[in-house]
Amino acid sequence: MGLKHKIKRELIGTSDYPSNQIFTISNFITALRLVLTFVFLYLFVTDFNRYIALVIYAVAASTDWLDGQIARMTKTVSWLGKMMDPVVDRALLFTGVVGLVARHELPMWICFVIILRDVYLAAGNLVVRRYHKRPIDVVYTGKAATALLMTGFSFMLLGMPVITGPDLVAGPSTLLPGLDGTAAPFGIYLVYLGVVFSLITAVVYTVKGALAIKRALEHPDEEDEDFLNPEIVES
Repeated sequence: MGLKHKIKRELIGTSDYPSNQIFTISNFITALRLVLTFVFLYLFVTDFNRYIALVIYAVAASTDWLDGQIARMTKTVSWLGKMMDPVVDRALLFTGVVGLVARHELPMWICFVIILRDVYLAAGNLVVRRYHKRPIDVVYTGKAATALLMTGFSFMLLGMPVITGPDLVAGPSTLLPGLDGTAAPFGIYLVYLGVVFSLITAVVYTVKGALAIKRALEHPDEEDEDFLNPEIVES
Protein backbone atom coordinates (compact mmCIF):
# COMPACT_ATOMS: atom_id res chain seq x y z
CA MET A 1 0.00 0.00 0.00
CA GLY A 2 1.39 3.40 -1.00
CA LEU A 3 2.68 5.89 1.53
CA LYS A 4 0.84 9.18 1.85
CA HIS A 5 2.78 12.19 0.67
CA LYS A 6 2.49 14.84 3.42
CA ILE A 7 2.00 18.45 2.32
CA LYS A 8 0.60 21.65 3.79
CA ARG A 9 -3.04 22.48 3.05
CA GLU A 10 -2.22 25.85 1.47
CA LEU A 11 -0.13 24.10 -1.19
CA ILE A 12 -3.08 22.09 -2.50
CA GLY A 13 -4.22 23.44 -5.86
CA THR A 14 -0.82 24.72 -6.95
CA SER A 15 1.06 23.47 -10.01
CA ASP A 16 3.30 21.26 -7.88
CA TYR A 17 0.44 19.83 -5.81
CA PRO A 18 -2.76 19.64 -7.90
CA SER A 19 -6.06 18.97 -6.16
CA ASN A 20 -8.66 16.29 -6.89
CA GLN A 21 -11.32 18.89 -7.72
CA ILE A 22 -13.48 18.38 -10.79
CA PHE A 23 -15.90 21.31 -10.93
CA THR A 24 -13.61 24.31 -11.28
CA ILE A 25 -13.79 27.34 -13.55
CA SER A 26 -10.59 26.35 -15.36
CA ASN A 27 -11.88 22.80 -15.98
CA PHE A 28 -15.13 24.25 -17.33
CA ILE A 29 -13.18 26.45 -19.75
CA THR A 30 -11.12 23.45 -20.86
CA ALA A 31 -14.29 21.42 -21.50
CA LEU A 32 -15.80 24.35 -23.40
CA ARG A 33 -12.69 24.45 -25.58
CA LEU A 34 -13.29 20.82 -26.52
CA VAL A 35 -16.89 21.55 -27.53
CA LEU A 36 -15.80 24.53 -29.64
CA THR A 37 -13.27 22.41 -31.54
CA PHE A 38 -15.99 20.16 -32.93
CA VAL A 39 -18.28 23.10 -33.66
CA PHE A 40 -15.44 24.63 -35.67
CA LEU A 41 -14.75 21.40 -37.57
CA TYR A 42 -18.39 21.02 -38.60
CA LEU A 43 -18.68 24.62 -39.80
CA PHE A 44 -15.36 24.54 -41.65
CA VAL A 45 -15.73 21.19 -43.43
CA THR A 46 -19.34 21.90 -44.45
CA ASP A 47 -18.24 25.33 -45.77
CA PHE A 48 -20.94 27.04 -43.68
CA ASN A 49 -18.84 30.17 -43.23
CA ARG A 50 -15.05 30.13 -43.23
CA TYR A 51 -14.68 33.26 -41.10
CA ILE A 52 -17.19 32.29 -38.43
CA ALA A 53 -15.41 28.95 -38.17
CA LEU A 54 -12.09 30.79 -37.83
CA VAL A 55 -13.41 33.01 -35.03
CA ILE A 56 -14.58 29.92 -33.12
CA TYR A 57 -11.19 28.25 -33.64
CA ALA A 58 -9.35 31.38 -32.46
CA VAL A 59 -11.54 31.63 -29.34
CA ALA A 60 -10.95 27.97 -28.55
CA ALA A 61 -7.19 28.35 -29.06
CA SER A 62 -6.99 31.45 -26.85
CA THR A 63 -8.60 29.68 -23.90
CA ASP A 64 -5.56 27.37 -23.69
CA TRP A 65 -3.74 30.25 -22.00
CA LEU A 66 -6.77 31.45 -20.04
CA ASP A 67 -7.67 28.27 -18.17
CA GLY A 68 -4.09 27.75 -17.00
CA GLN A 69 -3.79 31.31 -15.74
CA ILE A 70 -7.09 31.11 -13.84
CA ALA A 71 -6.14 27.77 -12.29
CA ARG A 72 -2.81 29.10 -11.04
CA MET A 73 -4.21 32.45 -9.82
CA THR A 74 -7.07 30.83 -7.88
CA LYS A 75 -5.02 27.81 -6.73
CA THR A 76 -7.45 25.43 -8.40
CA VAL A 77 -4.90 23.46 -10.43
CA SER A 78 -6.29 19.92 -10.51
CA TRP A 79 -5.18 16.51 -11.69
CA LEU A 80 -8.19 16.40 -14.00
CA GLY A 81 -7.20 19.73 -15.53
CA LYS A 82 -3.58 18.65 -15.99
CA MET A 83 -4.78 15.52 -17.81
CA MET A 84 -7.51 17.25 -19.83
CA ASP A 85 -5.45 20.19 -21.03
CA PRO A 86 -3.03 18.31 -23.33
CA VAL A 87 -5.86 16.08 -24.58
CA VAL A 88 -8.00 19.06 -25.56
CA ASP A 89 -4.97 20.78 -27.09
CA ARG A 90 -4.46 17.73 -29.29
CA ALA A 91 -8.14 17.67 -30.23
CA LEU A 92 -7.95 21.32 -31.27
CA LEU A 93 -4.88 20.63 -33.38
CA PHE A 94 -6.45 17.55 -34.97
CA THR A 95 -9.61 19.40 -35.94
CA GLY A 96 -7.52 22.12 -37.60
CA VAL A 97 -5.45 19.51 -39.42
CA VAL A 98 -8.45 17.42 -40.49
CA GLY A 99 -10.32 20.49 -41.71
CA LEU A 100 -7.42 21.77 -43.82
CA VAL A 101 -6.59 18.32 -45.21
CA ALA A 102 -10.25 17.72 -46.06
CA ARG A 103 -10.23 20.95 -48.08
CA HIS A 104 -6.88 20.03 -49.71
CA GLU A 105 -5.13 23.04 -48.18
CA LEU A 106 -2.57 21.12 -46.10
CA PRO A 107 -0.17 18.30 -47.13
CA MET A 108 -1.28 14.91 -45.82
CA TRP A 109 2.17 14.10 -44.40
CA ILE A 110 1.84 16.84 -41.79
CA CYS A 111 -1.33 15.18 -40.55
CA PHE A 112 0.47 11.82 -40.31
CA VAL A 113 3.47 13.29 -38.46
CA ILE A 114 1.31 14.98 -35.83
CA ILE A 115 -0.89 11.92 -35.30
CA LEU A 116 2.01 9.44 -35.19
CA ARG A 117 3.92 11.65 -32.76
CA ASP A 118 0.95 11.74 -30.40
CA VAL A 119 0.39 7.98 -30.69
CA TYR A 120 4.07 7.46 -29.86
CA LEU A 121 3.88 9.76 -26.82
CA ALA A 122 0.65 8.14 -25.60
CA ALA A 123 2.20 4.67 -25.83
CA GLY A 124 5.36 5.92 -24.13
CA ASN A 125 3.32 7.46 -21.34
CA LEU A 126 1.67 4.10 -20.63
CA VAL A 127 5.10 2.50 -20.34
CA VAL A 128 6.45 5.24 -18.07
CA ARG A 129 3.38 5.15 -15.78
CA ARG A 130 4.09 1.48 -14.99
CA TYR A 131 7.21 2.62 -13.15
CA HIS A 132 6.77 6.34 -12.45
CA LYS A 133 3.51 7.17 -10.68
CA ARG A 134 3.59 10.95 -10.99
CA PRO A 135 2.70 12.36 -14.45
CA ILE A 136 5.57 14.02 -16.29
CA ASP A 137 5.02 17.78 -16.50
CA VAL A 138 4.36 19.47 -19.83
CA VAL A 139 7.59 20.79 -21.39
CA TYR A 140 8.02 24.27 -22.88
CA THR A 141 8.93 22.97 -26.33
CA GLY A 142 5.56 21.22 -26.38
CA LYS A 143 3.78 24.46 -25.52
CA ALA A 144 5.78 26.24 -28.22
CA ALA A 145 4.83 23.55 -30.75
CA THR A 146 1.16 23.89 -29.84
CA ALA A 147 1.30 27.70 -30.10
CA LEU A 148 3.06 27.58 -33.48
CA LEU A 149 0.70 24.98 -34.91
CA MET A 150 -2.45 26.69 -33.66
CA THR A 151 -1.30 30.09 -34.90
CA GLY A 152 -0.23 28.61 -38.21
CA PHE A 153 -3.50 26.78 -38.68
CA SER A 154 -5.41 29.96 -37.80
CA PHE A 155 -3.59 31.88 -40.55
CA MET A 156 -4.15 29.00 -42.97
CA LEU A 157 -7.83 28.90 -42.11
CA LEU A 158 -7.98 32.63 -42.81
CA GLY A 159 -6.17 32.04 -46.10
CA MET A 160 -4.07 35.17 -45.79
CA PRO A 161 -1.60 36.75 -46.00
CA VAL A 162 -0.12 34.93 -48.98
CA ILE A 163 3.63 35.37 -49.41
CA THR A 164 6.31 34.00 -51.69
CA GLY A 165 8.51 31.56 -49.83
CA PRO A 166 12.18 30.60 -50.24
CA ASP A 167 13.17 28.41 -53.17
CA LEU A 168 14.56 25.48 -51.15
CA VAL A 169 13.11 22.53 -53.06
CA ALA A 170 12.47 21.79 -56.70
CA GLY A 171 9.01 23.04 -57.49
CA PRO A 172 6.22 23.19 -57.73
CA SER A 173 5.98 20.86 -54.72
CA THR A 174 2.75 19.46 -53.26
CA LEU A 175 4.66 18.05 -50.28
CA LEU A 176 6.36 21.31 -49.23
CA PRO A 177 4.23 24.19 -50.49
CA GLY A 178 5.82 27.55 -49.89
CA LEU A 179 9.34 26.15 -49.84
CA ASP A 180 9.48 25.78 -53.62
CA GLY A 181 9.61 29.48 -54.43
CA THR A 182 5.86 29.73 -55.00
CA ALA A 183 3.31 31.79 -53.08
CA ALA A 184 1.65 30.14 -50.05
CA PRO A 185 -0.32 31.22 -46.97
CA PHE A 186 1.94 32.63 -44.25
CA GLY A 187 0.55 30.07 -41.79
CA ILE A 188 2.22 27.13 -43.53
CA TYR A 189 5.66 28.39 -42.42
CA LEU A 190 4.53 28.49 -38.78
CA VAL A 191 3.15 24.97 -39.21
CA TYR A 192 6.54 23.79 -40.48
CA LEU A 193 8.17 25.27 -37.36
CA GLY A 194 5.48 23.69 -35.21
CA VAL A 195 6.21 20.27 -36.70
CA VAL A 196 9.92 20.72 -35.93
CA PHE A 197 9.16 21.68 -32.31
CA SER A 198 6.74 18.75 -32.06
CA LEU A 199 9.48 16.31 -33.03
CA ILE A 200 11.90 17.97 -30.60
CA THR A 201 9.26 17.60 -27.89
CA ALA A 202 8.97 13.89 -28.64
CA VAL A 203 12.72 13.54 -28.10
CA VAL A 204 12.58 15.55 -24.85
CA TYR A 205 9.72 13.43 -23.48
CA THR A 206 11.58 10.27 -24.47
CA VAL A 207 14.63 11.37 -22.50
CA LYS A 208 12.56 12.51 -19.49
CA GLY A 209 10.58 9.26 -19.56
CA ALA A 210 13.74 7.16 -19.69
CA LEU A 211 15.23 9.11 -16.77
CA ALA A 212 11.98 8.74 -14.78
CA ILE A 213 11.99 4.97 -15.29
CA LYS A 214 15.67 4.79 -14.35
CA ARG A 215 15.06 6.76 -11.15
CA ALA A 216 12.01 4.64 -10.28
CA LEU A 217 14.02 1.46 -10.63
CA GLU A 218 16.88 2.86 -8.56
CA HIS A 219 14.61 4.34 -5.84
CA PRO A 220 11.44 2.19 -5.71
CA ASP A 221 10.60 3.46 -2.20
CA GLU A 222 9.92 6.97 -3.56
CA GLU A 223 7.44 5.61 -6.09
CA ASP A 224 5.23 4.35 -3.24
CA GLU A 225 4.23 7.91 -2.37
CA ASP A 226 0.58 8.61 -3.18
CA PHE A 227 0.72 11.92 -5.08
CA LEU A 228 -2.93 11.77 -6.12
CA ASN A 229 -4.18 11.53 -2.53
CA PRO A 230 -1.61 13.23 -0.29
CA GLU A 231 -1.95 13.47 3.46
CA ILE A 232 -2.71 17.12 4.25
CA VAL A 233 -1.08 18.61 7.33
CA GLU A 234 -2.05 21.91 8.92
CA SER A 235 0.50 24.74 8.99
